[in-house]
Amino acid sequence: MRKTIRLLILVPLALLIVVFAVANRQTVVFTLDLLGSTDPNSPLAFAMPLFVLAIILVIVGVLIGGVATWLRQGKWRKSARQLDRDVRALRAEVETLRQRLAAETAKPPQSSTPKVALPPPAA
Repeated sequence: MRKTIRLLILVPLALLIVVFAVANRQTVVFTLDLLGSTDPNSPLAFAMPLFVLAIILVIVGVLIGGVATWLRQGKWRKSARQLDRDVRALRAEVETLRQRLAAETAKPPQSSTPKVALPPPAA
């Protein structure tokens, strides 16, 4: 079932990517020059096909989103680690108490009243 769903999603997605790449083969100049220079020979300018630029931007967006999500979930991971430590400590304490209880129930009961030896009655 999982393979079928994966195929139903991945095959059309792959076809869309291929069609997008074929339709957007023209070269564009991507520049990182903040001063607005449009010189394609600038060391901060890159000439590449449009589909390559689009795919790179999607990958960068996914990475930035993943890092942002990971950072925002830090408090939940910290809480989960603390709860895991607490659970381990409590389980160890329960096991210690079970062993102590088993040892106590294995001993014969001790009477709190002292035994007194009485001589037999005289006949």
